[in-house]
Parts: sequence; structure tokens; C-alpha cells
Amino acid sequence: MPVPILAQAPYLIASVQAALTDADLIGLQDSLLSEAQRRRCHGVVVDVTALDVMDSFSTQTLRSLAAMLRLRGVEMVIVGIQPSVAMAMVQLGLTMLDVRTALDLEEGLACLRAIPQGRAGRGR
Repeated sequence: MPVPILAQAPYLIASVQAALTDADLIGLQDSLLSEAQRRRCHGVVVDVTALDVMDSFSTQTLRSLAAMLRLRGVEMVIVGIQPSVAMAMVQLGLTMLDVRTALDLEEGLACLRAIPQGRAGRGR
């Protein structure tokens, strides 16, 4: 199931609407990398509010995506991790310590706006 990607200059917003297969996650990763380059965006928000599970593959794929984008000078924020999902992730030892997270889309965009342009991609 393709994930819709909305351009809200200078950002991209990907809203995950349903559980994704591993192939869907790889497709999302490829699409966001391509769109970020094509649109020369400064940040990406991935909204996972609709997900009730995040397994090790989805967690690692999103972490890898954030690292790939950062190497291109683009920051990424994951928003909408549900409390039950956060609890399960911690219990399973799955972390997002190297990825920015926020409660919702509004806070995610505010987080991206707070990053000075040109700082993305540099050490944290």
C-alpha cells in the first residue's frame, strides 16, 4: 500500500494510513529519498499515528531512512507514536534515540522549523 507524500514547502509529509509490509516500508524509504532530492526539501515528517504496531524491521527501516536523509542534509521527524506502541517498543528494546520524534504533526513541523537551515546532516 503506497504511503501518500504531501509537499508542504520546504517539507515533505508522509502519512502512514495502515500497517505496511516490509516491501511497502522499502518503497516508502525509496520514495522519500527520491522526493526529498527532487523537491530539495529541508525536512521530512513521517506520521505513524495509524500504526498500532512497530516491529524491529519497521523501526530499523525508519532509523535508516533518517540517517540517509541526514546524510543528504535533510532532517526527519517521526510523529504520532501511540502510547501502547511506545511501551511495546521499549519492552522489546527497540529505540529511536537517534531520530527526532514529536507527539503530532503540528509539533513535528515546529521541530523542523526550529532547526537552523544548513545544520541538518551535521553531527548532533
